[in-house]
Amino acid sequence: MQDEKLSILYVDDEEQNLISFKAAFRRHYTIYTANSGKAGLEILQNEKVSLIITDQRMPEMTGVQFLEKVIPAYPDTIRMILTGFSDIEVIIDAINTGRVFRYITKPWDSGELKMTIDNACQLFRLQQNNKSLLEELHTRVHEQERTLKLFQKYVPEEVVRKALLSTEESIFEGETKEVTVLFCDIRGFTTISEQITPKEVVALLNAYYGTMTESIRRHNGTVNQFVGDEIFACFGAPVSQVNNEQNAVFCALEMMKRLDKLNEVFFDKLGQKIEIGIGINAGEVVVGNTGSEDHIGYSITGDTVNTGKRIESLTKDFPDTILISDSVCHKVEHLLQLKTWEPMSLKGKRDKIQVYEVLGRK
Repeated sequence: MQDEKLSILYVDDEEQNLISFKAAFRRHYTIYTANSGKAGLEILQNEKVSLIITDQRMPEMTGVQFLEKVIPAYPDTIRMILTGFSDIEVIIDAINTGRVFRYITKPWDSGELKMTIDNACQLFRLQQNNKSLLEELHTRVHEQERTLKLFQKYVPEEVVRKALLSTEESIFEGETKEVTVLFCDIRGFTTISEQITPKEVVALLNAYYGTMTESIRRHNGTVNQFVGDEIFACFGAPVSQVNNEQNAVFCALEMMKRLDKLNEVFFDKLGQKIEIGIGINAGEVVVGNTGSEDHIGYSITGDTVNTGKRIESLTKDFPDTILISDSVCHKVEHLLQLKTWEPMSLKGKRDKIQVYEVLGRK
């Protein structure tokens, strides 16, 4: 833009002034001339103009009135006005309100006017450069917001925000939290996936994930991981919440209800009902980012997580069952109808644990 020959529109009702102006400045700029404000507006509709210079005293429309009409459609154009001392108060008012950039007293000196025009053109270039930079900035911000929203589909929003505020050293610092974990798995998914095409498997999983995730979010939970047909959700991390146990169990009950809607959609195609099993446990875990410089993941680890997964596996032969641990039961038993199971052995556990089947709310 710096080497581009800028254009000037000069408006004056005296023909000799138009001729003189064009002769003085046509070597430096592209010059358009008009003998009235109306004619000037017609030129602006067809030509790109960087600077407007207009006489103040013209019939039908004064210079200030002409520039007022110009502003809405051409706000970036620099505006100057030629005036005698008798009109100076009107011009000062126009400058203060932003309608006029600068005024030039008559008769004008070509050397001084050239310096004024050069300054105005530098201002125009600066404004255009700033405008381009702002547009580029807005584009980059939009792209970053879009990337952030996309990233949040893979990682919980609070994890993303915390990571952005972390240093390279602190990003891998873990912390202990009391949370409730929920595992949900489709029973017999391998058999189901063998009966339909890969594309239909993906459609089923997406519908299943979308439906169940909505329940998890409604109850202040966060999806930590999708593994095949398994959903691992956490209540209490990364954002601490109250009533984690209650939120998790009520979420599980809602997930069972939502399963009916999934079956309405997929039963005819599958020839069988979709059945799930849910296991819920509560306790202390370690949460934080783990990985390497090239790949980072938000993890929730500890015996509480392993036990929650093992409890969910107990529902393998009991479709559409919700099982909770003793630690969860103590917090929600006053709200639920429960069925006590015999103490169960879990893989990796030396002692049997007590689990309870959730039958519904009281």
